[in-house]
Amino acid sequence: MPDQAQLLPGTLDLLILKAVSLGPLHGYGVLLRIAQITGQALLIEQGALYPALFRLVRKGWLKAEWGTSDNNRRAKFYELTATGRMRFTEETESWNRLSLAMTTALAASAEEV
Repeated sequence: MPDQAQLLPGTLDLLILKAVSLGPLHGYGVLLRIAQITGQALLIEQGALYPALFRLVRKGWLKAEWGTSDNNRRAKFYELTATGRMRFTEETESWNRLSLAMTTALAASAEEV
């Protein structure tokens, strides 16, 4: 198993939006999907996930509906709203700009400055 990375402040919402953009998921499914798509490098704790899901529903970025999970239990399933999809696109573009700037800065050598 690769070393786990520390989650940067403000990135949990983007990870949740990405996970749910791939299809509706219940809360625990969001945890599993994030672990899957990050190659187990990011494992989110339930204590951080559920307040974030509640916040994203309150903002109107996700909608939640009760349903039945694969193991036949009642679970709340989350899905992106139209507003959430737009926000996901904006946040992804912003993250990509930041990531490129950091990569460029960290690659700089003394001769280049």
